[in-house]
Amino acid sequence: MNRKQQETPIFTAVKNYVNDNTIPFHVPGHKQGRGCEELTQFLGYNTMSIDLTCFPDTDNILNPKGVIKEAQELAAQTFGADKCFFLTNGTTCGIQAMIMSVCKPGDKIIIPRNAHKSTFGGLVLSGALPIYIRPEYSERFGISMGVTPEAIEATLQEHPDTKAVFVINPNYYGTASNLKKIVEICHKREIPVLVDEAHGGHLHLSDKLPPSAMELGADLSASSTHKLLGSLTQSSMLFLREGLIDSQTVKSTLNITQTTSPSYILLSSLDVARKQIALHGREMVAKALYLAELCRKEIARIPGLELFEPEHPSPGCYSFDITKITVNVQNLGMSGYEVEALLRSKYHIQVELSDLYNVMFLISLADNEETIAYLVKALKDIVSSRNTRNVVKYCPPWPVIPPMSVSPQQARYSTTKTVPLEEAVGEVSAETIMAYPPGIPIVCPGEYITSEIVDYVKILKSENADLQGTEDPEIQRIKVLKSAFTLIEEEVGSAG
Repeated sequence: MNRKQQETPIFTAVKNYVNDNTIPFHVPGHKQGRGCEELTQFLGYNTMSIDLTCFPDTDNILNPKGVIKEAQELAAQTFGADKCFFLTNGTTCGIQAMIMSVCKPGDKIIIPRNAHKSTFGGLVLSGALPIYIRPEYSERFGISMGVTPEAIEATLQEHPDTKAVFVINPNYYGTASNLKKIVEICHKREIPVLVDEAHGGHLHLSDKLPPSAMELGADLSASSTHKLLGSLTQSSMLFLREGLIDSQTVKSTLNITQTTSPSYILLSSLDVARKQIALHGREMVAKALYLAELCRKEIARIPGLELFEPEHPSPGCYSFDITKITVNVQNLGMSGYEVEALLRSKYHIQVELSDLYNVMFLISLADNEETIAYLVKALKDIVSSRNTRNVVKYCPPWPVIPPMSVSPQQARYSTTKTVPLEEAVGEVSAETIMAYPPGIPIVCPGEYITSEIVDYVKILKSENADLQGTEDPEIQRIKVLKSAFTLIEEEVGSAG
């Protein structure tokens, strides 16, 4: 272990600023909390005092030469990358920067349909044309899983002018594709692989987890350090393996998408989280995996509940992250949304995700046997109080990917009109509709709205799913294009 991994360049710099008793005549205007006493009383002086801005001593995130540069280099070593870029706009910023770094307007990019909504923002910003691949699907759990190397290979043969391939490793539910094989397929064609690793910052810390994108030779990966590794919400990292993508191009793209006023609280949290992982990551993740196995065994014994335990390797799940504990509640005659609400209101437990069939619990570095025991007890209590058994909530299959009329960017900037959702069948959508979490679009800008999509949205609404994406918060109405030309079929489409 590099002894410098014990250092925290950014965190040390901001602490030195505070300890020097510097008198601030600069932004932010609260000036170490004195200008917002109520918030300072709650958060504490230390937190407010390191809410700073860019100085020579604290460096500049858009052109780092000092402590940020040093901290990013340490992170690159820790995570096995050639370059690391700290993000304070969340992994959303990293995903969009990845797409913008490799695609210009009209370029094709292969994307799994179960990509996060930030990916579709990247399409709008870049002007790229998505070639969607339908992932494998678990009908029992209603879960989209990974994409197969064979699907990638076939799509590249159909679209040899593709500029990049986008992969999720792992997806929200913990399933991972055969990323190694996908990278090999793409690199034979000198096509870069971009990886949404928002839920995979911990992967490199255990052989019991799917391998990380950097380990497998991917070109760019965006990682949500805050999700599992201890940094604060909205703090993430973007990793680069040099070769097919120029690091200066990525840097210049981030200078467009990244804030010029980064939070030094967030940057410090990335710095400290990296140190913790570099020094103690393997044993911390080993503990989390032990607790996840314990939790899974206990839940498996509860009648009426069914664990998502995919066989792997399989077409949709080459490997699996067991810290994502997905529980199917259909046999209780309840939806996942109902179970989430009950856990929150009666037991003060907040789940990571709920959908029509399932609830998901995330086990992290912070859990212990007491939190696991309380969760298991709450689930047993819910099951014992249910009189209904084997009443399965019906959910139709995930709608077929609809045809695309125009690119997401063209749809975003076209003239639109607003119509009732039920009257929108056959129209070209100017908005996205998705259930969040997990944030997978049902329809995207530029795509035709089908009756299947409208029916699926109605079912989600009846179950009080958190639907997002339209200007109308109730999803009663949707913006559609007043007129649209159709892209040449050979230029864009979907696969699978």
